[in-house]
Amino acid sequence: MAGYVCTIAGGKGGVGKTTTAVNVGAVLQEMGYDVAVVDADLGMANLGSMLSVEPEKSLHEILAGEAAVSEALTDAPGGLTVIPGEQSLEAFADADPAKLRKVIKTLRNAYDVVLIDTGAGLSHEVAVPLGLADGIVLVTTPDDVAVGDTVKTAQLANRIDGPVLGAIINRATRHTDVAAIAEQMEFPLLAVIPDDPQATTEEPLVLNAPDSTAADAYRRLTEALEGVFFQGESVESDIETILDDEWFLDDAEDHSDVDDDDDSGGVFGLFN
Repeated sequence: MAGYVCTIAGGKGGVGKTTTAVNVGAVLQEMGYDVAVVDADLGMANLGSMLSVEPEKSLHEILAGEAAVSEALTDAPGGLTVIPGEQSLEAFADADPAKLRKVIKTLRNAYDVVLIDTGAGLSHEVAVPLGLADGIVLVTTPDDVAVGDTVKTAQLANRIDGPVLGAIINRATRHTDVAAIAEQMEFPLLAVIPDDPQATTEEPLVLNAPDSTAADAYRRLTEALEGVFFQGESVESDIETILDDEWFLDDAEDHSDVDDDDDSGGVFGLFN
């Protein structure tokens, strides 16, 4: 049976799309699935540098017709298989996003899960992986611009029949008004990932900082996604937003001047 293709997308750069792809992939790999992560951010590829791997061939070379998929498969931490991209303008100019369809078809026949890390914006190179997905996970930070761009990405996905599973809010703090952000979305809120500056900067953090709050959030998110990917579960009926007040207790202690009973916003008591 062909593998599940999940595209990790978001309208703004720097919100944590690559981090999400890497950590969800690492947890799925731990669960016993064979996982491939593809860096389809053709303009700003950073998967390879994030994982400190140096591929023999890149996705850009595949999309330029200069390499086969098998030549670019690269071992990464946690047993992941990744296909990194390049960062040069020359490689970007030569890569044909339309050829990504054949790459993903090849991978889904060889892996249980294929995670596609995308770039920012609403370009053709972003639209292609949205259209190839069995399910799309959107990533945003609490920033108003990021949230707005994520909503636009969902609208683009809907226009090309890309199935949006829902969104995650990355780098949330106890001051993040999750309810207000959720109201702007016409799709489910899958999870709230806490901002965890104490976690290691080495990815995947689920392996390098397994006791961190962010790692806990990514594990719970992945467990929920496993049900959607392989067990026929529905996001709307079977999954509740993954959010734990305890993730934010240390943050609250660092801001003791803030009243914990304040109900004017923030994550505490959101779903009570």
